[in-house]
Amino acid sequence: MTKQKKQKGFSLIELLIVVAIILIIASIAIPNLLRARMSANEASAVGAVRTINTAQISYDSAYPTVGYATTLGALGGTACAPPTSAGACLIDTQLASGTKNGYVYTVSGVSGTPAGTYNAIASPSVPNQTGTRYFCSFADAVVRSSVTAINTCDSSITPLQ
Repeated sequence: MTKQKKQKGFSLIELLIVVAIILIIASIAIPNLLRARMSANEASAVGAVRTINTAQISYDSAYPTVGYATTLGALGGTACAPPTSAGACLIDTQLASGTKNGYVYTVSGVSGTPAGTYNAIASPSVPNQTGTRYFCSFADAVVRSSVTAINTCDSSITPLQ
């Protein structure tokens, strides 16, 4: 008499069913994860525009003969002992580079002597993937949003609620 050894493990059908269930769960979870990431990028962009506003106000106070900074680089800086109007060290170096968390940041529309106005604009680096909204602010320090690209920020753009 020969004894048959009882095999242990999973059959191919059982493994295929488990893989199918995992794929179904992933297909439900991944779009939600992408939406959550876009929402986080947009929240970060709003915070960065507020940071730029605060930095511009501080810059204008520290350098009244210059007014507002003309570039993000002037608000940033790496050599801060002492800070200067060319590198005030008011924002972090990543934001000063113009790209952070899926958004591209620009300062434009700086005019006057001393500079009495500016536009801070945040645009998604890859629209509809890193974010769906554009954000901006100017000297009134109100953050505004739009679903279309923003070239110049003014009071006609809807303020954030």
